[in-house]
Amino acid sequence: MRPTQSSTEAPGKPSTPNPADTPGGPAETLPTLGAREAAGVVGDVLLPVLAGGVIVRRPRAMSLVERTGWDRRGVERVRALRERHGPGPLPLTVRGRSYAMVLDPQDARRVLLETPEPFSPATPEKRSSLAQFQPHGVLISGGAERTRRREFVEQVLETPRPLHDTAGRLTGVVREEAALLLEGAERSGQLLWEEFDAAWWRTVRRIVLGDAARDDATLTAQLGALRSAANWSLAGPRRRRLRSAFLSRVRSYVAHPEPGSLAEHVARTPAPTGTDRAGQIPHWLFAYDAAGMATVRALALLATHPQPAARAYEEATTGDPDTPRELPFLRGCALESVRLWPTTPLILRESTAETGWKGGTLPAGTVFALYTPYLHRAEPAAPYGDAFAPQQWTEETGRKARANPALMPFSSGPAGCPGENLVLFTVSTLLAALLERHAYSLASHPQLRASVPVPATLDHFSLRLRLDPA
Repeated sequence: MRPTQSSTEAPGKPSTPNPADTPGGPAETLPTLGAREAAGVVGDVLLPVLAGGVIVRRPRAMSLVERTGWDRRGVERVRALRERHGPGPLPLTVRGRSYAMVLDPQDARRVLLETPEPFSPATPEKRSSLAQFQPHGVLISGGAERTRRREFVEQVLETPRPLHDTAGRLTGVVREEAALLLEGAERSGQLLWEEFDAAWWRTVRRIVLGDAARDDATLTAQLGALRSAANWSLAGPRRRRLRSAFLSRVRSYVAHPEPGSLAEHVARTPAPTGTDRAGQIPHWLFAYDAAGMATVRALALLATHPQPAARAYEEATTGDPDTPRELPFLRGCALESVRLWPTTPLILRESTAETGWKGGTLPAGTVFALYTPYLHRAEPAAPYGDAFAPQQWTEETGRKARANPALMPFSSGPAGCPGENLVLFTVSTLLAALLERHAYSLASHPQLRASVPVPATLDHFSLRLRLDPA
């Protein structure tokens, strides 16, 4: 997504407010949090994110966060801080590091649009984590190197296009794997996360690396182990030998690329020295994992909301299912899944220079934190709050939702997800294949139903869906 610049400041040139500019007296000052308030932010906002797993989700922690309503407390904590202190940014210090909670959507838009300068996505914590499995990834690169790598990634992923050049093959792969998944689910009468996850990874490996990688569970296990180590960020062990084995495995698929795979596009797309073309693939695998979570959660939402389910079924059964389709309503269901349960609950940017705000300045080295569960649900600019509203992303109204600075399911700006369209195409195609001949009801999570607000957490690991004929 690319929202338009709305700040009066030029990108990359923040200004320091002048007291004389404020009618009736001196300029406002940025608020100062007391020790108790800062501890509340750490306890209710930062800790559940860290506990659940920043790079790979932890099943036991996700169950705990869901049972205790921890995420809901985080949203309410940030809402209370905004009501008390205003729209911020809200500075606080955590273990000697300077942070600022970004509470206002326009400030969030500015931070994302003015990336990577002066708001760099490559924070030390992020560099340490992601280097475990993608040492040359775009998100942790800087300067001209970042520019070259980003341009290469956008070329391969065909960022602006709703249907990738591989759309025909991708549709076939998704439908084949969906059919096999449903065969097993029909026998048991239920679709469980474990079964869905295994089918999802077979699909992803075929899309990204080719059919030869379909059953390469070793590669996925290696990535999982590296991501588990990455959860610990600066404190995590360096798994260099495992990383080398994993990256060699990825590079072997690019060295002998299969036609129609993303690996083939990587191999044939020219790039300057230092781009590390195959080294960009681990991030796509990492991002596709989050897309799997979003897919099964979208299915759970449709299982509990009859009216959107009827519209989704109509779209899924209209047209030739073997021909690539944009499926706008099902894309909206995927976007709503990510809006309601962000797969990136904290978007971080570190300032490379002093930045000016309405109430004052913040020094270079400040880490700006965008807490997406609050922005997506509780911020006044997010009109649908706790409701499942896929219609806000469709053609009729989608432009308005995408222009809303409070909504950032795939981030936005120069560091926004370059694979958004590819991911949404994959997810919507799979949802259509799952909905064509089956209806679903939820055998778990009684708290998720159309008559009450959508819960702040949905532990996808414990999801159980019943299958019925459509």
